Amino acid sequence: MNTNPGGPAASGEAPKSADDGSILTRKDARTITLKIPAPRGQIVDRHGEPMVQNEVAYQVSLQYEQFQDVDREYVVNWARTRMDKLEGLVDVIYQKSDDELYDHYRHRRWLPLYVSGQLSVKQAKDLESKLVSGLVLSPVYRRVYPEDGLAAHILGYSGSVGKLPTGPINFNEPLWEESEGRAGLEKIFNRQLSGEDGMKRLLFDENGNKLLEEQVKRPRPGGTVVTTLNLDWQRRAEKVLKAGCERGALVVIDVITGEVLVMASRPTFDLNKFIPGISTEDFKSLQEDPANPLFGRAFQSAYPPASAYKPVVALAALNAGVVNEYTKVYSPAAVTIGNHTFKNWSKVPEGDIDVKRALARSCNTWFYRVGIDTGPSVFLNLSRRLGMGEKTGLPLIGETSGLVPTNGWMLQNEKRRILDGDTANMSIGQGSLLASPLQVAQLMAGIGNGAALPKLSLISQVQDTRGRVMTAMIPERKNWLGVDELSVEIVRDGMKDVVSQGYGTGKSGALSYTQIAAKTGTAQWGPPRLNQRLAWYAGFLPYDNPRYAFAALYEGKPGEAVSGGRKAAPMIRNFFEPLKDDIKDIIAPPKKALIVVPEGDAPPAEEIEEGDVLRAVPIDETDMDPIERALPIDEEEIQRALPIEEGDLIDDGL
Repeated sequence: MNTNPGGPAASGEAPKSADDGSILTRKDARTITLKIPAPRGQIVDRHGEPMVQNEVAYQVSLQYEQFQDVDREYVVNWARTRMDKLEGLVDVIYQKSDDELYDHYRHRRWLPLYVSGQLSVKQAKDLESKLVSGLVLSPVYRRVYPEDGLAAHILGYSGSVGKLPTGPINFNEPLWEESEGRAGLEKIFNRQLSGEDGMKRLLFDENGNKLLEEQVKRPRPGGTVVTTLNLDWQRRAEKVLKAGCERGALVVIDVITGEVLVMASRPTFDLNKFIPGISTEDFKSLQEDPANPLFGRAFQSAYPPASAYKPVVALAALNAGVVNEYTKVYSPAAVTIGNHTFKNWSKVPEGDIDVKRALARSCNTWFYRVGIDTGPSVFLNLSRRLGMGEKTGLPLIGETSGLVPTNGWMLQNEKRRILDGDTANMSIGQGSLLASPLQVAQLMAGIGNGAALPKLSLISQVQDTRGRVMTAMIPERKNWLGVDELSVEIVRDGMKDVVSQGYGTGKSGALSYTQIAAKTGTAQWGPPRLNQRLAWYAGFLPYDNPRYAFAALYEGKPGEAVSGGRKAAPMIRNFFEPLKDDIKDIIAPPKKALIVVPEGDAPPAEEIEEGDVLRAVPIDETDMDPIERALPIDEEEIQRALPIEEGDLIDDGL
């Protein structure tokens, strides 16, 4: 039994716990309880490759001594002398006023005062031997984006919740600045990515000497957000965009599951500049950049879909019986509708052509006529079933809905109902129609699927802090398309001809290892005074058994002559061609099935030629070893043998 009224500290005995320490009447004695901010969880790709994670960093701090009977001037000079020694050693030094330096000593001298920006482990190691007494390196967790600007508009970034407290120390103050999601997935999944904070206690004696430092509770990292993105493919897409355009986007979707595998925008920005906080000058530079790098073109910008929309009109016309596979429609160089003349892009007549030729040649006049005959309500309703005119439902901040106009919208905004001239314009993907590259890739996934529009997904799993799966993506149908199979096959054939026929407009997007179906597009865009155009190349592969849908967008410069075949199609070829080995096995048709034949009917092995169907030989069950019977199981005995610990998940099959 301890009879010393001063407790363990007074008797010279080291306390075993902060709870054993006594706070004496001397001003330098303290028991301090601090929060250890938990590291945020990771964001990873579909294979578990990290896209957002944490690392240990360091900051230079002033660690005051416990001075006896000194005035304000002495304390400030002591601190200034040490901060001056930092000049030239670190890039960022936090400026501190005399009041800040003295107030920290008065109220918080037991805790470090951070005076530098964050340093990497290597920088800290190189600096350590150069620090004078009173300057220490304090470890902190910081967010890091290993790929810099890769998928920046999707991932988002985190930032400080607020500056550290000043004045007297309060219970459970954070050791360093806490962070929260500020944009993108970091913000949307902030709760799931936030961990469980730890706790530390410090005990100081009457002379200000640290008697004990103990970690009462370990911090637990936040959960993990598993995306559907393929990191290797995303890297490839952003490399292709960098080489192929100054501004643009590229999206790839799994036609079967609806998973978004690639969603890249150019230009992008370095997420690491926001850690731990971006300077006012750097942020202003990003905001005022005419290329608008903070804008995610893949999903935040709405463009005229141009001729990439023509397969929708063709499918609607075929399904409604307005045309069939063999219907020929005369397609002149221009048609007059009301008081306006609508021209073909080539400015030459195409003659009598069917739907597949119209798609391959991207003949405007064919679509003007067939679009009007079909009626805007028919192909616009199909557009909506293909996901246009509404957000995809993905966890994206600032996603555009695009626009599929109605008569009500036209009356409100254009002061008229949809007229034949409007129908003609929308039939070639212009007029009031607007869509993002993500939406165009989505509608191609719908046409590739043929029967239904898959519900898109960007998140595969969300795991909690203990690694347990809390939510998981299950492929779902978003909409039935309500179109017949033959109509879909005809449109696919026409889109194949875009790429494979000599007269097609998208030959430059062809691949060496599989046949793709695609559609080019070129549209006027932006203020008329800029004379600016954009180019599309969108479709799916393989054309006869679609697995991947894609859309590439190229934003032209003012006055630049662009086309989908010359600018956007090569980006798709340059993306998919190097992935040949990855994709060939995935899209390969199923192996031939084994056919069971009666014993004795199979040919000798030497007569079997390569390519022949192999035939399975039936097995005589009498030659097989008997199957051992399973032993009965006592469920109560299992429960006794395998106790369920607190926190374990029980799967009851629901």
